[in-house]
Amino acid sequence: MMDPGLLLEALSVLSGCNVESTSGPSQLSPQDFINVVALRQFYKQEGLKELDYPSLGTMSLQDQDLYQTPPSLPEVVEEPSLRTTIKINLEDFFHPNFNYDFTNVKDGDKQFLRGNERYVRPCGWNRAAIRVVGHYGEGDGWLGTGTDAWPVSYHGHNMDGSLGIILKHKGNPDERPDFQDAAAACLVADDTQGRGVYSTPDVKTAEKFCKIFSSKVDGKKYKVVLQNRINPKNRIECQRQNVWVVYIPEGRNPAQTRAIVQESLRPYGLLLKAV
Repeated sequence: MMDPGLLLEALSVLSGCNVESTSGPSQLSPQDFINVVALRQFYKQEGLKELDYPSLGTMSLQDQDLYQTPPSLPEVVEEPSLRTTIKINLEDFFHPNFNYDFTNVKDGDKQFLRGNERYVRPCGWNRAAIRVVGHYGEGDGWLGTGTDAWPVSYHGHNMDGSLGIILKHKGNPDERPDFQDAAAACLVADDTQGRGVYSTPDVKTAEKFCKIFSSKVDGKKYKVVLQNRINPKNRIECQRQNVWVVYIPEGRNPAQTRAIVQESLRPYGLLLKAV
């Protein structure tokens, strides 16, 4: 297992909160954690200043102004007083048996599949596995390698609506009535942006939009990315290659928005790369 202090720093950078260790129950499950990460970016994109989340209360989004998008990939610097504190039990949150160090792995022409789609493994990164086995009522098929598995998705935290317009819908458009209007708007407005949460099947694309931080544990700088599985029924391809969006229609309240994210993205790895 990676150094616990380094893992806490990485979780703090992704969530915009002060993540601290506890021997008691975690305030957030892994699914709640990715909900917070995704929703903070989405609501910031929507121009909101605060995010309310069950068990955490109201979180300020103002500290997000201190992050800038690549290519400069600036070091993360935040004012601690603006941050919500989250208590995480690392033994419950991480699953070291499934850790995998891809730092020196080179796949070359090797092909891997997840859910019958190409899986680009995170070569060059060190993965701390997140404990999600048995956490979902329908079983763990979504996490496997078979045809019923969900494809792999990477979340670089600075990925947002500036990445491009919706190109086409995967899944049943009838399940999302507002999709037709959004897609039609894209045909007449070049600057139309898909409203939702962005990710990518390509870790190199995610790396361009990730965060970088200086660790107080070892003095090194690290890039951090989340590795997820994405529900193929809730994913829309964007005009820009290798970009997906989980579309959130206008008019959805916070509970409905949270439910869309929860039904669409499931985390299973925290990726770190020394700069």
